[in-house]
Amino acid sequence: MLPEKIIDFHVHLFPDRLFDSIWRYFSEIYKWNVRHRLYYRDCIDYLRKMGVERIVYSNYAHRSGIAEGLNRWNLKVLDEYDDLYCFAAFHPDDSNALSIAEKVLAHPKVMGIKLQLLVQNFYPDDERLFPLYEMILDKKKRILFHVGTGPAGNQYVGVENFKKLMTRYPELPVNVAHMGGFEFREFFDLLPEYESLFFDTSFSFLPRANLMFNLGNQCLEQYKDKILYGSDFPNLIFPREDEIECLLNLKLSNEFYHNVFYENGRQLIDSIVFNS
Repeated sequence: MLPEKIIDFHVHLFPDRLFDSIWRYFSEIYKWNVRHRLYYRDCIDYLRKMGVERIVYSNYAHRSGIAEGLNRWNLKVLDEYDDLYCFAAFHPDDSNALSIAEKVLAHPKVMGIKLQLLVQNFYPDDERLFPLYEMILDKKKRILFHVGTGPAGNQYVGVENFKKLMTRYPELPVNVAHMGGFEFREFFDLLPEYESLFFDTSFSFLPRANLMFNLGNQCLEQYKDKILYGSDFPNLIFPREDEIECLLNLKLSNEFYHNVFYENGRQLIDSIVFNS
């Protein structure tokens, strides 16, 4: 059964106008009609009503020139709400990219940086990112990657590109969105090798959309200390509750549900907040 309070480690919050642009893009390019078209305050209110105690959200700079403004907005929002945490924006083409990153990472409620390779169109082992990774290591923060091939892919994503990065930075603290889908096996094979690697569940337990983790319950139980619940809210094409119901229907152990929906997230958040 679910814990009474849960931690959602994969939420998207953007300024209202950016949300409008993203939803329009999803509709035109992917033919996805986002179900929960809620602006950031309404997103937070909705999740609180659904029993989400702590919210970890992210946003990303789809082009150069916007990360600094996004991060000013992030800091304002973080100071406005309790139990709200963030993976902030970064773009390597900004002339002041590292100073932007250093400023936002100084905030104790900033978990790290989000890199959305499908949208930003660079490889995870791009040399322009190496100073950022070294900053992340130095400050004991994390990177949240969209680096899997699902629900859509391009030349920059995929496990082979990711392995090149981890070979160079084996200690890099990384969260992989969507459990590495669709290359579940290849990403899960990396877990024994990299201690600081975690996955989140977003978009991985949606049988109606043919987006379904396929390695079985034993694998989930084996790695229950390395998985974080994430909803991808509000950018969903099915109800938020679908993935939760799918996970509950797997009838996994109470320890799995406690760890994935609460304890793993709590430990990661506390380790960053108290080290900042």
